[in-house]
Amino acid sequence: MTNETILEVKNIQTHFFTDEGVVKAVNDVSFVLRKGEVMGIVGESGSGKSVTNLSIMNLVQSPPGKIVGGEILFHGENILKMDKKQIRAIRGGKIAMIFQDPMTSLNPFLKISTQMIETIQLHQGLSKKDALKKAIEMLTLAGIPAVESRINCYPHQFSGGMCQRVMIAMGLSCNPEILIADEPTSALDVTIQAQILDLIKDLTARFGTAVILITHSLGVVAGMCDTIYVMYAGKVVERGNTADIFESPKHPYTRGLIESVPRLDKKSRDRLFSIPGQPPNVIDLPPCCPFFPRCTEMKEKCKSAYPPETDFGAGHIITCWNYVEANT
Repeated sequence: MTNETILEVKNIQTHFFTDEGVVKAVNDVSFVLRKGEVMGIVGESGSGKSVTNLSIMNLVQSPPGKIVGGEILFHGENILKMDKKQIRAIRGGKIAMIFQDPMTSLNPFLKISTQMIETIQLHQGLSKKDALKKAIEMLTLAGIPAVESRINCYPHQFSGGMCQRVMIAMGLSCNPEILIADEPTSALDVTIQAQILDLIKDLTARFGTAVILITHSLGVVAGMCDTIYVMYAGKVVERGNTADIFESPKHPYTRGLIESVPRLDKKSRDRLFSIPGQPPNVIDLPPCCPFFPRCTEMKEKCKSAYPPETDFGAGHIITCWNYVEANT
């Protein structure tokens, strides 16, 4: 990882306008991604992780979704102000994305070779022959056996794990600067998950690609990520380097996520911790801490206003009233 910033998200706000009200799926999120960095975005379902990254790719369905505020700067240029041609050149070419369900991400009516060649030709301008050679090379690196014969198979002829390997090979075939992996192991067997994560880590390190890994499990990001952003109800509640987050988690929500992960050093008779309650409805959320109904450390201030950021140094920042009052 270097200090060169390639992506800067500034106060992004993505809302969905429904009959029930305005869903503030992403509500004032900011982060910086550096070249070669592996960033983890974690949180429960509905916290805004995937919508944040769909916003980066400009893939938010409209209607009902709309990016209503903020900036997404790729090498200093605001993606939100680019025309369709410019976005098309970046999407897949400079910023690639792997979705969580590989079986539905590939076109079931087209051969793997057709889908990969089309992508490579579009973004790299190679001939069909050279694009096929590149596709075979990438599939080989991704661990697909007997590539020369299997590249002409259809997606249904591959297992879920092999389809995800194809998606990784396709995503990296155009040498993108950023790879967004949206829960790439959630649809796979446990025995395959570690292989896919190792593959992403190895290939992105080989090509110097920065990674944004979206997951609901802190266990997944522990051995992969340089930095972690913890999201809740459309906001980032804690961020910092991986070592600080795991060694000294500050926000009650982050601590709850960590304690919810099964550990081998605990007695089997110990009951696994779970965060009480349910995530909030993000339609017309009041301007207070959205975690307070589930928080064991809640104070009256939490019910009336959203806390400002508290900086613990080395980029470790949280939003919690307990620490604001302790540092004033």
